[in-house]
Amino acid sequence: MRRGSRVLLALSGGGDSMALLHVLALLTKKLGFSLFAHGVDHGLRAEAVGELDLAQARCEALGVPFSRSLISLSAGSNLQARARDGRRAALTEAAKELNTELIATAHHANDRAETVLLRLLRGSGPPGLAVLPPRSGAWIRPQCRARKADIALHLQRHALAFSEDPSNRQSRFLRTRVRFELLPLLEQLSPQIVSHLCALADALGEGGHADLDALTDEHGVALLLNRAQRQLVGRARAFGQRAARVSLANGRELSLDSVTLQPVLGAAPLRPRKR
Repeated sequence: MRRGSRVLLALSGGGDSMALLHVLALLTKKLGFSLFAHGVDHGLRAEAVGELDLAQARCEALGVPFSRSLISLSAGSNLQARARDGRRAALTEAAKELNTELIATAHHANDRAETVLLRLLRGSGPPGLAVLPPRSGAWIRPQCRARKADIALHLQRHALAFSEDPSNRQSRFLRTRVRFELLPLLEQLSPQIVSHLCALADALGEGGHADLDALTDEHGVALLLNRAQRQLVGRARAFGQRAARVSLANGRELSLDSVTLQPVLGAAPLRPRKR
């Protein structure tokens, strides 16, 4: 996100998006971007009006312009998919009207893990598992590295009010069962399963960063980046952070070309000794 960017936040009034609103509003001056928020009422629950009223009140307190739209979903099966498509269309239209170049959503690491599991259950191949990256086109997900528990702590620490959508707990939806049944079971077997599933999504995104697998030094010896180093490169590319640097062994450093974002190997700059 460059200085001068105009960002539209998808704001439902739920905990995830209210936490992201709070963080982005605090960062506007420091990072030099303009923030707007938009709420979408799917026309499915009468309570949605009050939830968006709460979101609007918080925006007014933070000085963030807020708008909302009421949509009518198309007929068919898979209500959650139809709601998602309608919401994306409404947000895209709002972004055009407000002349914002980026649309921020409040997806977090648990959302990514759930989506990977859903895709596996539906038989997706590797390309289909590269879900919810930090950035895809105009869509950005600033808290996709944060766990749901981290967001809950932020809400509690800052005493942020938010709404709860009861449909998020309806067991007739497969995602709900993955969230409250499958994922907790997997966490008992592997406490870091959310991180592992997110790392898998990262690795499969953008062709798995194949150019990183082909990196060699000046002697033709392969440079094997660990998962943390690959994630740093992937994050820098996703957000266009051309000044990113990744430290390697033997005093080497990996940077990104300022135009193509391709990896460039060089010597790390000398740092003064501490006296």
